[in-house]
Amino acid sequence: MNLLRRRACAALACAMLAPAFAREAVFRTIAWDDLLPRDWDPWADFHGAGADLRRLPDDDPRAAAALQRLRKVWDEAPLVAALDGAAVRIPGYVVPLETTAQGLRELLLVPHFGACIHTPPPPANQIVHVRLAQPHKSLSTMDTVWISGRLQLARATTVHGVSGYALAGQRVERYAAPAR
Repeated sequence: MNLLRRRACAALACAMLAPAFAREAVFRTIAWDDLLPRDWDPWADFHGAGADLRRLPDDDPRAAAALQRLRKVWDEAPLVAALDGAAVRIPGYVVPLETTAQGLRELLLVPHFGACIHTPPPPANQIVHVRLAQPHKSLSTMDTVWISGRLQLARATTVHGVSGYALAGQRVERYAAPAR
C-alpha cells in the first residue's frame, strides 16, 4: 500500500472513531471534602451544648430531642452548587438499595465504613445516591469502589438516609489507593 493510501485510511479511521472518543467523559477525581461547602459547620447549632449532650444518658428526653435536631440539620445539609453536572470520580463504600437478577442497579455511596448501616447516617452532603448505567453483579455491602459519572444536586430519602447528591454511575472499579 502506498503512503498516500495509508494516510487516507488512517484519516478515515480517526474520523470514524472520533465520535466514540468524544462521548467518553473525562472524570475529575474528587474527595468527600469537596462535597462540603467550605463555610458549613454541621455542629453550629450545638456549640455550647456539646459538653452537656455528652453527659446525657441515651434514655434522656433531651438526648432524643438533640438527636432529632441533629438529624434535621444533617438532612438539610447544604450542597456545593459548582459540582452540579460535573463528571466526577469518587471513592467510597457501597450501601445497596436495589438489586435485580442482573445485579446491583442502585446504591448509596458513603465516605466511611458502616455509614448508613449504623445510626445516625452521615449528613446529606456526605451521601451520594448512585444509579448504575449497567447492573453490577459482584458488589455487596461495604465493598470499596471508585464510581465515575455525572453528579447532580438532588436530595433523595431512602431507608438508609437522606442523600444530597445523585450520580449517574457510568463506571465502577474496585478501590485501589492512588499512587503517591
